[in-house]
Amino acid sequence: MRRRGYLRAVGVAGVAAAAGCTGDAAEAANRTSDAETDAETRTAADGSGLDATLTLATATTAYDTGLLDALHAAFADRFGVRVKTLSQGTGAALRTARDGDADVVVAHARSAEDEFIRAGHGVNRRALMHNDFLVVGPGDDPADIADLADPVAAFERIAAADALFLSRGDDSGTHARERTLWSRADASPGGRWYQATGDGMGDTLRQSSRRGAYTLVDRGTYRVFAADSDLAVFVEGPLGGGPDLLLNEYGVVPVNPARHDVAYELAMLYVGFLTGRGGQSLIREFRAAGERAFVPDALSPDPQFGQYVPESASDG
Repeated sequence: MRRRGYLRAVGVAGVAAAAGCTGDAAEAANRTSDAETDAETRTAADGSGLDATLTLATATTAYDTGLLDALHAAFADRFGVRVKTLSQGTGAALRTARDGDADVVVAHARSAEDEFIRAGHGVNRRALMHNDFLVVGPGDDPADIADLADPVAAFERIAAADALFLSRGDDSGTHARERTLWSRADASPGGRWYQATGDGMGDTLRQSSRRGAYTLVDRGTYRVFAADSDLAVFVEGPLGGGPDLLLNEYGVVPVNPARHDVAYELAMLYVGFLTGRGGQSLIREFRAAGERAFVPDALSPDPQFGQYVPESASDG
């Protein structure tokens, strides 16, 4: 179904609020509006003319750090294309793309991306970048997980202590990874100690800090909000020497033009920019609160064919 006209009518702020994928919907809408205004200001100043618009549906964790603002400014300067960003959880972003309401999607839940591609809605997936997840919580550590390097064992102790744990509960990539960890734990999330916020990562972090709760968060978003949070890091992923189970990988997937009336040529231009030397250098150099937020993954001297197709297909 083609619903671009509806999206234009309700506006970016309306889409962000309706999506419910960040607790910071108004803030996200304001940042999107500011980015578009900046792009329009550059157009007036340099006469480059941002005549084309590309619509991106993206995971909030890729957006909240400010990385996409930097990438999109460079993309607009180089190609004269404005990117309209719909900041959502991965599940909602893929649904938006599945409905034909975005030209390209950035997500960080490989199984959900694979399902999207198998269903014929996405093509030409590329690996983009990675960071990792962290288990964070109140400084007094009521569940006593500070000595653990295993996130599954940490979850088990949190459950055994009935210590408050806040889940995003929003079908995001972070929520999907949290469910994976619980599925491996000798414990079940439930009871009064386990609560779903239904909000984005930023708002979930703020609630966790205010209420003294544990939660799972990606490293980039944690760095952005760390100064305003009382949460301590207890278990780190591979960037901090921890297990690959907390690896957080991002892919970029154009929407299939055979299924939906989308700006496929612009989507492929965008993918080429993100995965080329320019975009990958920006990802490598980007800092959140003074620290590296993402590691670029697209450039490799050896072919990485598994990135293009669902993982089960590449295994065959």
